[in-house]
Amino acid sequence: MKQWPIAELVPHAADMILIDQVLRFGDEDIETQLIVRPEGLFNQADGSLPAWVGIELMAQSVAAYAGCQARLLGEPVELGFLLGTRKYECNVERFPAGAELHIHATRTLQDDNGMGVFECHLRGPGIEVSARLNVFRPPQVASYLQEEFQGSQP
Repeated sequence: MKQWPIAELVPHAADMILIDQVLRFGDEDIETQLIVRPEGLFNQADGSLPAWVGIELMAQSVAAYAGCQARLLGEPVELGFLLGTRKYECNVERFPAGAELHIHATRTLQDDNGMGVFECHLRGPGIEVSARLNVFRPPQVASYLQEEFQGSQP
């Protein structure tokens, strides 16, 4: 399996990249990992991450999936959008500092307009999280953003 640094797969600024690495990716899915470090942007006073950050961890795993697919095709990694989630279920209130978390995201739907759905699971010691993420990556994101920006001008 080809490996790329996570910063080359997820189009975020350095502090906003929350996942550490891609463990495995395939045509329809990806597995990523992170170790909860107490000094992150979203950490609580005890170093833990609030459980709602799980949605972002899943979304970044989906972004890494798109980044891996783009790299395989020799294309640039482009921006995508998290539209929302359904059925976010989590059995804990926080992810403790030092916990090793594994995220698995499987593409269940992708259309030609860039809409996609991913079934996601996040697991760690005593941690079980699941959600369905709705995402959007326009075919030509730069022109899409330009159109949206120009459309919002008075």
